[in-house]
Amino acid sequence: MKFIGAHVSAAGGVDQAVIRAHELEATAFALFTKNQRQWKAAPLPEDVIEKFKIACEKYGYGSHQILPHDSYLINLGHPVAEALEKSREAFLDELQRCEQLGLSLLNFHPGSHLMQIDEDKCLEKISESLNIALSQTEGVTAVIENTAGQGSNLGFRFEHLAKIIDGVEDKSRVGVCIDTCHAFAAGYDLRSEESCIETFREFEKVVGFNYLRGMHLNDAKSEFNSRVDRHHSLGEGNIGKTVFSWMMRDSRFDGIPMILETVDPDIWKDEIAWLKAQQKAPDEAAA
Repeated sequence: MKFIGAHVSAAGGVDQAVIRAHELEATAFALFTKNQRQWKAAPLPEDVIEKFKIACEKYGYGSHQILPHDSYLINLGHPVAEALEKSREAFLDELQRCEQLGLSLLNFHPGSHLMQIDEDKCLEKISESLNIALSQTEGVTAVIENTAGQGSNLGFRFEHLAKIIDGVEDKSRVGVCIDTCHAFAAGYDLRSEESCIETFREFEKVVGFNYLRGMHLNDAKSEFNSRVDRHHSLGEGNIGKTVFSWMMRDSRFDGIPMILETVDPDIWKDEIAWLKAQQKAPDEAAA
């Protein structure tokens, strides 16, 4: 079964994100559990935690259908010791907030070397950061998101993801989320069924579908292999709709949250409905 949704706003409290997902007729959703552009946030109030759990139960969302995202400020591979420690503390707080909410996944961008250390050293720091945070928490899997490779960001090659995983001690608590826009911008073609098959054959070989914990479904305003991260609505960008239809019919993508981060929230409900329809036979889906 496919779990399909969008990254919804948590304005007014994390429980409101659940309601917004339900209004979209989504079977999955993503959210920020705090302001993603601030280092610190007030602790989650007990009543808000309870409201979130009640809303999830009411609308039928299990933790495996929810993919929270951490703060954009965090860099778990930072080359400067003081800044790295600040990121590690913030990431631990994000994991603990997921624990409090009963969530089992936390999506994050791996990190950047900032042109100050080499790639391998940065990837090692990311793995070390994960080991520190995971050792102080329980029940939450750290989900590495592939990047477009802008600037000094790592994670744009499947080999980067595999190396981070290799350095994590508890491999039962690490996984990956593949963003289609990021993959395309990083040089993984998704424009035809043949290219999709080849790209995910490479993913299976280098990383493994056993580590796939989520997907971000985005078309791309950016060009192929441009290393530029610019999302677009499904079918409106340079990828086209083929990959999204193909994924909906491939059982390897079952049982994980598949999240829209496309640019027009006004059509998320339509995009979700279209994705759901693609799970039918091709002639039915086109009808």
